[in-house]
Amino acid sequence: MESVWYDFLTNNVLVFTVLIGLSVLIIMYVIKLFKEEEVRENMKSDKLTVYPEKKKDQSQGGKRKKKIAESRWTGKHDKYVYSHPWILTSLKGHTGKVLDMDFSSNGKFLASCDDAGAVFLWDTKDLALKDRKSLRVNIEFDHATSVKWSPDSKAFIISKFNENAVEVYKVDKKKDGWLTASKAFTFPKHHETDVISMDIAPNGKFIMSCSNKTDLVVWDLKGQKLAVLDTYLMNNTRAKISPCGKFIVVSGFSPDAKVWEVIFNKSGEFQDVKPIKELTLSGHTSGVYDVAFDVDSSHMATVSKDGTWHMYDTKVSYKLGENARLLKSGEYEKSGNTALIALSPNAEVLAIATSNNVALYSTWTTELDYKIENVYEDTITAIMFDSTGKYLLTAGDKQIRVFHNVTGYKCDIATAKEKLKENVTSATKERLLSLIKENQNFLDNIDHK
Repeated sequence: MESVWYDFLTNNVLVFTVLIGLSVLIIMYVIKLFKEEEVRENMKSDKLTVYPEKKKDQSQGGKRKKKIAESRWTGKHDKYVYSHPWILTSLKGHTGKVLDMDFSSNGKFLASCDDAGAVFLWDTKDLALKDRKSLRVNIEFDHATSVKWSPDSKAFIISKFNENAVEVYKVDKKKDGWLTASKAFTFPKHHETDVISMDIAPNGKFIMSCSNKTDLVVWDLKGQKLAVLDTYLMNNTRAKISPCGKFIVVSGFSPDAKVWEVIFNKSGEFQDVKPIKELTLSGHTSGVYDVAFDVDSSHMATVSKDGTWHMYDTKVSYKLGENARLLKSGEYEKSGNTALIALSPNAEVLAIATSNNVALYSTWTTELDYKIENVYEDTITAIMFDSTGKYLLTAGDKQIRVFHNVTGYKCDIATAKEKLKENVTSATKERLLSLIKENQNFLDNIDHK
């Protein structure tokens, strides 16, 4: 009897267990169906937010900052719409914040770099074109903070963010006439802290790199050190090579921007780097943020933490003891903790970028002519004039914006009117009147856009 009762209980327990298991599975299946239906309804009503998977940071040095990663992947600037009557075009394609840009010496190409690890080469023979060719060059496991064209336009060089090193890329032409680029070699590492400036001499004789401390290196084109300098500025803010290829100008914590001459002998062999005290750019009362040049290095300009800008006459006989002369000074509206400066090729227009605005000054009057506001959501990272002086370029967010240099047209009219007061030939008078008319027609069209 006990055996029969035991068998009955065992069989029923198994049956109950199976029934309970089936019930649980059915309940879970029903819940899953309800959840899937809820998701579909949410997607239909746009209530569901899908967050894209963030890409992993592949930087080797671990130096990449959080704000860089945010600007790259969140699409912060993608919806920012900008328009201005002076704007000619915008160069779009970067997926990260544009940090630097440079024109090739032949004026056909513009190179730009971003914090997403790309360098773009743009066809800029005609800046008015809306659709233009571009080539994206990826920087492996790093990104470029500076980019410069070689004087022959057959290569570009970058300074790498994580490695603090200079790298060279060779540029060739494909059969269809467009460009291709490949890494050639990397310079040996010297700087232990951030490289804030890198440049190549227009004569092709040397390359310069400068850290945010006080060290500056002069290299040959093969990556051999020619000289290592201590700027004694406590910290460097900017270093640039002059368009004549002879001078390196460095700004920093000091109220003076210092100048060095890089000397080669007649056979082209490097000899020395010497400080030129006569060309020291003095007159500010606080640190200098940035320096700029006109087309032939006869004028240099500085912008300072003290809220002023200066322009100097540097076409002097410094070897005979003649000092650079302060020609013009003006004030600018400070915003943020830095400022960028650019000087037009003819030295008649000076542009200063602070935060996301650009102020344009006439160096004739030293007065503010116009302020282009809110160019980007974030700060402007670079400004420059093209070789003709007709356009002002700004870099920031994920775009390069190209503006008409309207202030330059106004200055050309003022210059021409002053020359008409002189005793000029009839041919010169006719040319000046024609220039005034053409520039005024341009200004009238811009005003009515």
